[in-house]
Amino acid sequence: MFHRIRRRATEPSEAQRRFFEMSAQLQDQVPPGIGRPPAEPEHGEPTGGVDDFLPPELRVPSHDQLDGKMMPWKQPLVLDGEMVACTECGAYRDWLILSTRGQVWLRCREGHQQHETRINTAWYNRNSGPADATHATFEDCLRHLGH
Repeated sequence: MFHRIRRRATEPSEAQRRFFEMSAQLQDQVPPGIGRPPAEPEHGEPTGGVDDFLPPELRVPSHDQLDGKMMPWKQPLVLDGEMVACTECGAYRDWLILSTRGQVWLRCREGHQQHETRINTAWYNRNSGPADATHATFEDCLRHLGH
């Protein structure tokens, strides 16, 4: 039984035979447009350029146009196996993490700020989500984040 199936598979099918016949007929034919110089485009009236930029109210400022970025960090912050606490009031949760001029600062709920050298801007960028708003002043941003 397997011998018959193999023998049938060695013979070309009807579709294969028709394909071979048609490709033999078309072998010496050249598609239209091959071998001719390309047609010159017509010089009609110029097309108007489309402004593909967003309107100013929808544009997001680039990183060099911002003085800094900040994000809330509600849970305790653990760095190098040590929980970070505010040096002035001892708070250890509900931080604002500020990234500005290549430095990272922590701000507690009481408004105390401390420079954190164990965090860099790469860490900040990995852990921050997309910005949901931009603000003209630092105080506006603090109000927006509930501090």
